[in-house]
This record gives sequence, structure tokens and C-alpha cells, in this order.
Amino acid sequence: MASALTYRDFRLVWTGAFLSTIGTWMQKVAQSWLMLTLAGASSAFYLGLDSFLGEAPILLLTLVGGVVADRLDRRHVLIGSQIVQMSTALTLTALVYTGHVRIWHVLTLSVITGVAQAFGGPAHHSLMPSLVDKEHLPNAIAFNAIQFNLARVIGPLLAGAALTAFGMVACFGLNGLSFVAVIIALLMLRARPAAANTGRSMKDEMKGGFAYVRSNPSMVGLATLGFMGTFLGGPLLTFLPLFARDVLGGDVAQYTHLMSWAGAGAVVGALGAAWLGKFQHMGRAVLALQVAMGVVIVLFANTRLPWANALLLFTGGACMVMVFATLQSLVQLRAPNELRGRVMSIYMMAFRGGMPLGSLVGGWLANQFTAPPILTMNGMILALVAAWLLVRGHAVRDL
Repeated sequence: MASALTYRDFRLVWTGAFLSTIGTWMQKVAQSWLMLTLAGASSAFYLGLDSFLGEAPILLLTLVGGVVADRLDRRHVLIGSQIVQMSTALTLTALVYTGHVRIWHVLTLSVITGVAQAFGGPAHHSLMPSLVDKEHLPNAIAFNAIQFNLARVIGPLLAGAALTAFGMVACFGLNGLSFVAVIIALLMLRARPAAANTGRSMKDEMKGGFAYVRSNPSMVGLATLGFMGTFLGGPLLTFLPLFARDVLGGDVAQYTHLMSWAGAGAVVGALGAAWLGKFQHMGRAVLALQVAMGVVIVLFANTRLPWANALLLFTGGACMVMVFATLQSLVQLRAPNELRGRVMSIYMMAFRGGMPLGSLVGGWLANQFTAPPILTMNGMILALVAAWLLVRGHAVRDL
């Protein structure tokens, strides 16, 4: 189950990313609650808008980031991305500490962070195959999901304690410091993947990536599933603070409690993905799990018992991370190394791009009709489309 952790470079990156992701989740919790505090009656819209602006650069710049990841030293690109994200977190810390923070400050910093992630994401995913052997790549991807989702359990718990004891400024400040761990890990790597600068223009290299994906129906299908998973499934987590406060009548403690259950389920799902590794009929499995994820979202939206909501979030978190880990493994296993940055950037544009669009559309609709019916509609569409592909979608089903 832990074959990827036998590689020194992977352990370094995994540990640094784990510490940084804990800080990121602390900031996510505090930033959502900050937006609720600043926005008042328009909080549903601004929660969606903040998520949209944080993820929108993925739609606009991730293809450029993929070309850069194929042309330059991926470590250097990653280090630059971490420095920018650290700067935005520390800037927000200062604004909150001095009492000068406004909604536009939060939204602007979210955009800058998203730009940094648009370049850092393809570089990170493209670096992974140089850290482990190919046969252990699905295990490494699953362990990357484990650290992300384990941090999603620990981060909200620490955020809840920090918010209670010290206020929001502690969450933002600790997140800023957490990026130091990633930078140190990247500087200590022995692997030196060579840049593949072919001398072609950036535009031509983008076209090459698109041509490869377009000619491969399974890649198109995987990218489509990634987009649907985040567009329709992402609002479940985006609206969680709103659901905790307005539907369940709770406070920040209720919100962090629900987030922790979702994170715990995701850790269990990631462990399952790590244990399975590369297996037969991965395509059928990912479609069946996406059907289950849609059903769980529908049930969550129509349940008003906190313990039942917690169990549903646990199940949904497990399904969600197994879907995303399996999709990414299938893309990585089929992407040629010379095109890896571009192929992964196209997949990330679909996968990460679905979140801001889903949050923006869902946030606007939730302001009109409240969050539960919007989540119900999302879950139904997600389950029905995945079920149809399970029966008719040969490009993905037969992988």
C-alpha cells in the first residue's frame, strides 16, 4: 500500500505538501467564515464568487502553465508558485490583523493565488513521474490524495481551535508559514528532470497537446468526467458553511465538524485507492463511484439530521477522492512524458475549471432558491450522466 513512500524524493515532496495543505485548509475555513462575516445577506453569492475567482485562472492560464512545465525546470516553477501563494496568505494576515480587510481584498488575493496555482499545478503533476517508477505512479497519486484529504481533516480541526483561541489572523498566518515546508522539500530533491524545450513556439506546443487529447477519445472522456465531478460535486463543499449555518442552525464549530467528516471519508477513500493501485476495469469503477457520489449529494441536500449529514459527507468524501484519484491515474498512465505537462494541464483545466464555474452558477442559483434544491439537482445530473456512460460510454468504461 505504501510503495511510493519508499522513494526519498517522493517522501520529501509528500511531507512538505502535507504540512502546506494543512495550512491551506485552515485558511479555507477561516476565509469562508470571513466572507460570511463581511458579506452579510449576500454571503451565498460571495462564497461562490470567491471560489470562482480563486479557480478561474485555472481556466485561463493552466494551458500556458502546462507548456511552461514542459519547457522549464519544474522545480523552479513550483518554487515560484509557492512563494507567490505564501505572499498572498501573509498579506491577508496583515489586512485582518490591522482591521483593514474588505471583500475586494479577499477576492483579489484569491485571484493572485489562483494564478500561482495555474502554473504550479501542471508542474507538480508533471514532476510526479520523476519521483517514482511508473508501476508505482497510481500509488503515488493515491498517497498525494491521502495527504490532501488527511490535511482536510486536520486543517479544519486546527482552524476551529485557532479561530476560537486566537481569531482568523492565526489561520492565515500559519498558512503563510506552511509554504516554507514545500520550498525546503523542493530544494532538497535529487531528481533533476530535464526541461524539454523544443524551440517551438508556445502556441505550437499548445496545439500539439490539444491534438493529442482530441485524437484520444478516452482522454476526452476522462477530462469530461473530471469537469462534471467538480462542476456538480464541488458546490457540496463550497456551500457547507452556508448549509451549517442556515439549514442546520449551527456555527463555525458545526461547519468545521462537517468538514472534518468529509475529510475523514476522503482519507479512507484515498487509502482504498492506494491499496487498489493499478487494477483491471478502472473505467467501470470510476463511473460506478461517480453514480454513488451523485446519490450521496442528493441524500445530503435533503437530510436535516446532523449525524446523518456527517455520515453522508464521510461517504461522499470517500467516493469523491476515489473518483478523482482514479481519473488522474488513468490520465497519467496514458500521457507520454514529452507531452505530460500539456496533457495534465488540459485535464486540470477541465477538472479544476469545473469548480469555479459550478460555484459561481450554484452560488447565484442558491441566492434565488436556497442551497438544498441546487445540490439536489446537481447530484441527480451527476448520477444520471455517469450511469448513462456506464452503459454506453465505451471510451472510458473499457479502460
